[in-house]
Amino acid sequence: MIQEEEVVQGSGLDVHLIPTAKYKTTTLVLQIKAALTRETAAKRALLASVLQSATNDLRSRKQIRLYLDDLYGAAFHTDVQKKGENHIISMRMEIANEKYLKEAPSLFHKSISFLQHALEDPYLPDGKFAEKVVNEEKRTLKQRIQSIYDDKMRYANKRLLEVMCEAEPFSIHPYGEVGEVENISLRELTDEYRRMLEEDDICLYIVGDMEPEEAKEAASMFTLDPDRKLAARSSAVNHNSRTQPREKIETDDIQQGKLHLGYRTPVTFSDSRFPALQVMNGLFGGFPNSKLFINVREKESMAYYAASRYESQKGIILVMAGIEVEDYEKAVAIIKEQMEDIRKGRFADRDVEQTKGMVKNQLLETTDNPRGLIELYYQGRNADHPRTIKEWLQAVDDVTREDVISCAETLELDTIYFLRSKEDNK
Repeated sequence: MIQEEEVVQGSGLDVHLIPTAKYKTTTLVLQIKAALTRETAAKRALLASVLQSATNDLRSRKQIRLYLDDLYGAAFHTDVQKKGENHIISMRMEIANEKYLKEAPSLFHKSISFLQHALEDPYLPDGKFAEKVVNEEKRTLKQRIQSIYDDKMRYANKRLLEVMCEAEPFSIHPYGEVGEVENISLRELTDEYRRMLEEDDICLYIVGDMEPEEAKEAASMFTLDPDRKLAARSSAVNHNSRTQPREKIETDDIQQGKLHLGYRTPVTFSDSRFPALQVMNGLFGGFPNSKLFINVREKESMAYYAASRYESQKGIILVMAGIEVEDYEKAVAIIKEQMEDIRKGRFADRDVEQTKGMVKNQLLETTDNPRGLIELYYQGRNADHPRTIKEWLQAVDDVTREDVISCAETLELDTIYFLRSKEDNK
């Protein structure tokens, strides 16, 4: 049975309950959304880590860990991500469902109380975050950013978006840059935290065997101002329509070339054509039966990997391939040819049906995980276009080959980015 969400209006905080007896745990996720900006990305990424490290009652990671251990091994984690041109801080807890424990304390009540304190009552000695805590989290965040540079496929993807979307918020990495992290002062971080409470869109997702009344109780424990004025949010807008694709070639200390292409489309999550573009991307490079995988990787044997990913909150399809430097021009030509084949309808009906089945299976597999289930529903909230899982599956089922061709015709190749070894630079 597919779980559907129920929205409980709270005082300053909406609670999205997805009731299910499928899991023996309860998952709680606070989603905190602001516009993605160069000025705030690093601050918010650092803020997410600091809020995980100390509350006014529990002033170190060790104290927090011991407290969570007492809650039957509850887990608590924070992170940041971008969805379209919005920046999301996620604060997650996973707790045992007390219905399955003998003589358990009120785990749900205690966990919501902890989450509320982590958000609204952090450790602020002298009205600012603690210097020791902030410095520790700065080191960790800088290491996380550095790991992107060490993983050349992730780095190439980062550079593609920076080149392709240079004048757009989507070019900004959700962690910010190392230099930006280093320069954040305690006062700036505290000011960003207070702005977050006053202006960000904050909601709570709960997945577990729970009644709406319990969700209402959770909402009532937060003290966010119900009359606070939320800041304007970003919506996906495609810019820089080019008459010719931009080409950018850079060098690095690598063995294998990283070829990344960026296509733009006006079809985003909120568009009725979104399920058809999901299927089109699956046919293009999303699955092992895709054209990129079969024709670039298998038949031509010129790519160590070849795949595509659809950024539906923005309207971008990203192609990623690992190739030898001498195969650059041939690989670009073959990738373009696969897209042209879809535009011309050069694929079998059975390919569409097989891909539709894979898209639906992927959706259903995602619903098997509480965090995945929350992610699916939150996409609809972020795009201001709620879509139930049942509606989503039916929409995929209804996709025709004509829909796939029509979606392919909306795509425009915007940028070609190639990262290759310094030795091969002529």
